[in-house]
Amino acid sequence: MKDHQKPSIKATLGDPSSGSAQASRSHDNNSEMQGGYGRFLAMIATSTVVMFGLMYLNTYAMDHVFFSQTRMWMALYMGGVMAAVMLAFMVGMYTNRAANIAIFIGAAIAFLLGVGLVRSQATIGDVAWMKAMIPHHSIAVLTSERANISDPRVRALADAIIEAQRAEIEEMKRYIEDIEANGDAPAGTPRATQTD
Repeated sequence: MKDHQKPSIKATLGDPSSGSAQASRSHDNNSEMQGGYGRFLAMIATSTVVMFGLMYLNTYAMDHVFFSQTRMWMALYMGGVMAAVMLAFMVGMYTNRAANIAIFIGAAIAFLLGVGLVRSQATIGDVAWMKAMIPHHSIAVLTSERANISDPRVRALADAIIEAQRAEIEEMKRYIEDIEANGDAPAGTPRATQTD
């Protein structure tokens, strides 16, 4: 009988080229995974910014569009929810457990922070409040003017809302301009209406 062939030195010690190939594949997989997470986060950030802009589509006129901190915080908590939901559906594509946990925690923080700031209005002062209220009033003008209202009582109510909201929008614009230029009015200063 022939002696069994002795294992080659290459088989015993391991093929250096094979180890190099495995290391290269591992590096490529890590790079691809990191790129995948980067694209995921970029997608969430882009979608959050887009959602913030879309919130203004129901304003009546372009001159009613002002930067609103409240809408920004709303976009933040929606972005947090979107990140968690999308990652939950695609968790099989993203296999880095630590990164996934970090994203879920970050999404929860964004949600809680956004909801807390919207509900508390902690960052909102005079001008920020009016800049949020103008587009809000503008929505009332849009819906009241264009809704298919047939009851004469409801139509009269809608017309009254339109008149009141338009007057208040112009009043707030004046206050914004004055406060940004001169600061707060002294205590006891009366409200300046359109007829003043």
